[in-house]
This record gives sequence, structure tokens and C-alpha cells, in this order.
Amino acid sequence: MSKHGRVLVAMSGGIDSSLAAVLLHEQGYEVIGMTMKTWDYASSGGTKKETGCCSLDSINDARAIAVNLGFPHYILDIRSEFGDYVIDHFTGEYLEGRTPNPCVLCNTHIKWDSLLRRADNLGCEFIATGHYAKIREENGRHIISKGVDLTKDQSYVLWGVSQESLSRTILPLGNLTKSAIREMAKEKGFYDLVNKSESYEICFVPDNDYRGFLKRRVDGLEEKVKGGNFVLENGKVVGKHEGYPFYTIGQRKGLGIALGYPVFVTEIRKETNEVILGTEEYLKRTAMTVGKLNLQKYASIPEGGIETITKVRYKDAGTAAFVKQIEADKIEANFYESVSAIAPGQAAVFYEGDDVVGGGWILKSFNTEVKQDLSLSLAE
Repeated sequence: MSKHGRVLVAMSGGIDSSLAAVLLHEQGYEVIGMTMKTWDYASSGGTKKETGCCSLDSINDARAIAVNLGFPHYILDIRSEFGDYVIDHFTGEYLEGRTPNPCVLCNTHIKWDSLLRRADNLGCEFIATGHYAKIREENGRHIISKGVDLTKDQSYVLWGVSQESLSRTILPLGNLTKSAIREMAKEKGFYDLVNKSESYEICFVPDNDYRGFLKRRVDGLEEKVKGGNFVLENGKVVGKHEGYPFYTIGQRKGLGIALGYPVFVTEIRKETNEVILGTEEYLKRTAMTVGKLNLQKYASIPEGGIETITKVRYKDAGTAAFVKQIEADKIEANFYESVSAIAPGQAAVFYEGDDVVGGGWILKSFNTEVKQDLSLSLAE
């Protein structure tokens, strides 16, 4: 019997999840490895060779680590639940004129739930992943915070994990850097993991051609949406586009429009099949509303509102904002500096220092004058 308990570790076959399993094994946990098969790329009609977390090679790599260390390993086929939820949401959001974030949705609504159900079946007290983030309990709340390696921090994608799920989650890499993980792998002789390339693509769109994926996924999509207008912010029609689902807020390349100066997609209007273009200045917004909330640090935003650093996309450095809860499931954020290319459908995550206050899905962005006379140091 393990002195720490039994833990089910999500193993993608990559270096991070593999070392997470190794570390927990060395710490005295009874480890069970599980690799989730979320997607079969061949069924999407794509032509690129299957790579990443769903490939046979990755499954075999995860199993090899388990065999090497002597703990069990299972393969979990969740293609049906993944496709029904994540992929349907992905296509549905583009058809609504929004820009989805399937990786966040998968982490919070598929992988954690699937792991916990199987953990219960296998008698595991805990689940674990190879995310670079930390978790702690404070004032009865389970809080995600940034990992020490800020270049690899993944706290942004974990805002949606529930309190119940967090109470049973271990994140072994939160206090480690990527370089340290690589050195550990070398010391243990796992050279294949060190040399393995990492994929940052959406697992079911490994060729990064989401437009092609939508066309294959939705019958007759091109015929339904083609022929709409490119419209400038002043209302002038300047050309025809291929269909509003094939564009995203902030897009500049691939528009096929030559106006003598750079223009960007500033708005998508599904109802009229219009794609609005403007100069970079028109991308800037000072406020947004965020819905479908999941709060971690607090059960609700403190009365009167709080100051946060707010990220509107994964690679966003964050911008100082004053946020207040305007409904049970809705937040309004007012930025102290304008933010460019806020895309409805993306995730917004609110931080106090390194702690994740919570997050939600961006509903809309707009410009308004910030009334609060408050300051916030970005260096904190």
C-alpha cells in the first residue's frame, strides 16, 4: 500500500506528463497511467500524418514509461464524448461568428471529468497532469496559480476546473522549470522524450487549417456563407469575402483586400454575413463582458469589484482591469489601457498576483470610460 495514496496520471506520451508520473512514482504514490484517445484525425478527412497526443506513437511512448517503472497503464477512448462536446462546440462557435478555444474546453469539461470517473472506478484518490501550474487550498477554496516557469505557465487553460475536481488534483510540475524537467529526463535515460518535438496545434486540426476542417465538417458550408461583404468601419463595401466563419478578430493576412494600408478584421456579423474591417486602432477596446463563469479564489467577486490582471488569450501578458460581477454568471471588466483584438468566444482569465481569481468566455467587447480612480502595479 502506498504511503501517499493512489493517483491516476494523464499521460499524453510527452515529456511533461511522463515526468509528472515519474516524480509521483518516486515520491511514493501508487501510480496508474492513463492515455486518452480523443481524436482520430483520419476521420476528419485530413491528409497530414497523425501526430501529438492521440497518435499510436504517443500511446506507445506513455506505455513504455509505465512498463519501465512497473506501474499499470490504460488507454481510454473518449472520442465519442470529445467529438460530441468539444468539436461540436468548435464548429458551432465559428458558425455563430465567434472564435472558440477548444483546448480550454477539453481540459475543463472532458479530460478532468473523464479522469475523475475512471479514478473512482480504479480506486484512485487523486488525478494528476503535467501542466505547469500550482494548486493550493486557502480559506476553504482550491486555487490555481502560475507555475514558477512563467515561459511555460499553463494556469490560463485551467480556469474552468471545478472546486471538486481541484480538491483531488495534483500538479507535480508547478514548482519546476522546463529546463529542469529536461535535465531530469536525461538523467533517467529518457532521451526519446528529450528529443521529442512538441505540438501546439489543436489535436483534431493538426494541419492548422481550421477553415478546411469546417468545410469538411459542415455539409454545404461554403455555399451557405459565401458572397458576403467586406465592410469598412464607415460602412463602405470594399469587396466580397469567402464566408464569415472563415475569419477571426484581429486577422490581417489572407483577406485578399488591397486598400493601400493595413486593415484587420474588427467585427464579424453573422446575421448579415458581413466581415468588418478597420485599421489597427479600431481593434482596441476598453471593456468587455464575460459569461459562463468559474471562480476559484472566491465564491463570488467581492462586492464593489476588484482589480485584476486580465488575460484575453493564452499568450496575452495581461492588462490591468477593474472587474465587477454584474450578474450571477457574468462579469464586466474595464481596462486601464485599451486591449487589442478581444475576440468573443475566447477565454478571459482574471489574476490577483499569481492566483487565478477565475475566468469565463468573452461575450462582447466595447469602449467605455473607466470611472474608477484606482491603480495597479503590473510588476506585482
